[in-house]
Amino acid sequence: MKIKKDFILRKVADSYVVVPVGKMTLDFNGIINLNETGAFLFGLMQKGIEREELIEKLLEEYDVSPEKAAADVDSFIKKAEASDVLE
Repeated sequence: MKIKKDFILRKVADSYVVVPVGKMTLDFNGIINLNETGAFLFGLMQKGIEREELIEKLLEEYDVSPEKAAADVDSFIKKAEASDVLE
């Protein structure tokens, strides 16, 4: 799965935001706020990555159980789909 090219991730102060660019600014009104973990996953998904790889990367980066990592990845994917940011 991959994030649409019309969305970019930016760090603003201590927050992470996703904003639309180009023609997407006409269709997508607003921004998406992410925490550090969400920003980490979003960055990986900008390059294109599968669910299992996301879980592996989350386990490498953070001290969480495999179950927690899988639940977090699944939750993030559902929110990304609902926000229509996935290709």
